[in-house]
Amino acid sequence: GVIAIHGGAGSDITPENLSPQRKADYLQGLVTALRAGHARLQNGDSALDAIESAVRQMENDPVFNAGRGASLALNGNAELDASIMDGATRTAGAVTGVTRVKNPITLARAVMERSPYVMLTGPGADEFAIDQNLERVDNSYFLTPGRLAQLEQIRALGGGPINTATIPYHPSDHPTKDVEKHGTVGAVARDRSGSLAAATSTGGMAGKRYGRVGDSPIIGAGTFAENATCAVSTTGHGEFFIRWAVASDVAARMRYGAISLDRAASDIVLKDLQAVGAEGGLIALDSKGNAALPFNTPGMYRGVVTESGDIYIGIFDTMMNAKDL
Repeated sequence: GVIAIHGGAGSDITPENLSPQRKADYLQGLVTALRAGHARLQNGDSALDAIESAVRQMENDPVFNAGRGASLALNGNAELDASIMDGATRTAGAVTGVTRVKNPITLARAVMERSPYVMLTGPGADEFAIDQNLERVDNSYFLTPGRLAQLEQIRALGGGPINTATIPYHPSDHPTKDVEKHGTVGAVARDRSGSLAAATSTGGMAGKRYGRVGDSPIIGAGTFAENATCAVSTTGHGEFFIRWAVASDVAARMRYGAISLDRAASDIVLKDLQAVGAEGGLIALDSKGNAALPFNTPGMYRGVVTESGDIYIGIFDTMMNAKDL
């Protein structure tokens, strides 16, 4: 099996903004998540099991903008979004505005497998988690010192989405300090049976208005999978990714244009999105297990485990073998 993951893309992911400690935290987080997902594939488990395990791992790691350590809305709460899709059946599940569920991706999967719906929002989604006996936490569980400090800076600058370049960043800051506006986590996998699956989870935009929803929980925008073409998870400026229906467009270009995954993905990210100033990237796998990980920002936290079990991770232009860490 093959699995690829991302931990967000952004204009502020630059060598200058990334202290050695923080860089190490991200790379370690990527490797740990990749190993968690790959172990499931090795075990003969499904692509769905693999991506859920990888995303749960990143939701639990406060370095990423998902689950614990998620960006905070302007009202000071963590409002979490997640979605998952099965390429074999094209069934999907999504949740938005979740505030009490430890692992939103597991709730999204429960919506897909144990309800007649695709998407549940807010209190209704939180309540469904009680029915499903999923682990619940107080909203304070998600809050980290770095995210609280980030929110204070956003409020001091007048609130609302901001240009994070105006926020000073010092390597000596708290290790979970984060100045990214966006950032999401996601995973795509192909299992032994050749099935594909995709998942995405996020805390959303830092300082977002209460109730704002980005592309991460939107099937076809942030997440998409169908065995015949590809599995996709995106990260970036969600409003654009919704309007350009990015995830499903990758599959459509392959389906109708008979072009490769690499070409379809890079045309969207490096040409179409770039042309309208939409920042971000995506990860994708095709039916043969080929991976594409294009991004039009200075950096995107990403990694892939190949069929042979080699782990490659990267933040900027080049990816390295995890053995060389």
